[in-house]
Amino acid sequence: MVGVNGVNVEWRTLLEAEKSLDTGVYTKHDLLLVRGQGARVWDAEGHEYIDCVGGYGVANLGHANPEVVEAIKKQAETLLSMPQTLPTPMRGEFYRTLVSLLPPELNRVFPTNSGTEANEAAIKFAWAHTKKRKLVAAMRGFSGRTLGSLSVTWEPKYREPFMPLLGPVEFIPFNDVEALRKAVDEETAAVILEPVQGEGGVRPATRKFLEAAREITREKGALLILDEIQTGMGRTGRRFAFEHYGVVPDILTLAKALGGGVPIGAAVMREEVAKSMPKGGHGTTFGGNPLAMAAGVAALRYLERTRLWERAAELGPWFMEKLREIPSPKIREVRGLGLMVGLELKEKAAPYIERLEKEHRVLTLQAGPTVIRFLPPLVIEKADLERVVEAVRAVLT
Repeated sequence: MVGVNGVNVEWRTLLEAEKSLDTGVYTKHDLLLVRGQGARVWDAEGHEYIDCVGGYGVANLGHANPEVVEAIKKQAETLLSMPQTLPTPMRGEFYRTLVSLLPPELNRVFPTNSGTEANEAAIKFAWAHTKKRKLVAAMRGFSGRTLGSLSVTWEPKYREPFMPLLGPVEFIPFNDVEALRKAVDEETAAVILEPVQGEGGVRPATRKFLEAAREITREKGALLILDEIQTGMGRTGRRFAFEHYGVVPDILTLAKALGGGVPIGAAVMREEVAKSMPKGGHGTTFGGNPLAMAAGVAALRYLERTRLWERAAELGPWFMEKLREIPSPKIREVRGLGLMVGLELKEKAAPYIERLEKEHRVLTLQAGPTVIRFLPPLVIEKADLERVVEAVRAVLT
């Protein structure tokens, strides 16, 4: 049955069902998205949008990537679930494919279902290895909302309703080497950092800061955890953002785009760190399931074959320069790395994000109160980014 403006009445009913039956922790758009392809999505009325949300960084390879879709179909017909005590060919293939793209010292994988679970695992492995408890993290950093990951997430609005959290945790200003040096002591188990702070305003780390983090943690017998949940899989112009800095962490956490759209995560670590966890000391029922592993293998192979990080390295700087050329006094700064881009305003960003959606059918997201964040699929066409620039120009000038 077709309703107003050609919209299927059932779609409207389902939209209202989601909004009315949801817990309410998310602010819902009045927009029902029903299909995606590449860097574009369509709503129930058939309107087309350029997607610069990209599933908060999940859709690096594009919506409905055909190779990932085919892998999912094939795996779904054979084996969907299997606990990690029972090996499966696809899990072994995923492990082998992933570690082949990483430095040789990162050669042990703990699979999870999400990024926050990967960070939870990383914290427990760090505790098990060092026999210490103190954690050091960065102001404006975001590592997740489950209780362990929340403990190293800076934003007070996420933390304060659930205090007390894990401790002790010391937060330092991002890119402040001296503050880092003072914070890391003999009781520190790990320093956890994002190479580019996403939720914190799209702020890249300096090379000096990450080099110091590597040096200081080694001196103090602590581990360095790099959270690449959003920066991995080609987003910043390299396969993984740590490659920009010449720094190899003890534990690398990945998720979002790792499964090409399927829920997945992983904590990849050095062998001696992995061996520190007692048998049964950590676990996950669904982590490493064959469906996610098949999607992950397809995603990694697609990334490697197409070298999408090179596309991000080319389009990102061009896109940022075009945004900087917009003659608006409302713009404070444009910054980022690859196709992880933030446009900071001198006022609240939310009204402009709403106008981009409603007036220009461009989907973006916030990164703090004043930053418009752009995380388009890495397959996006330059012509679409040009449309995005013109839309931003229109709403800001």
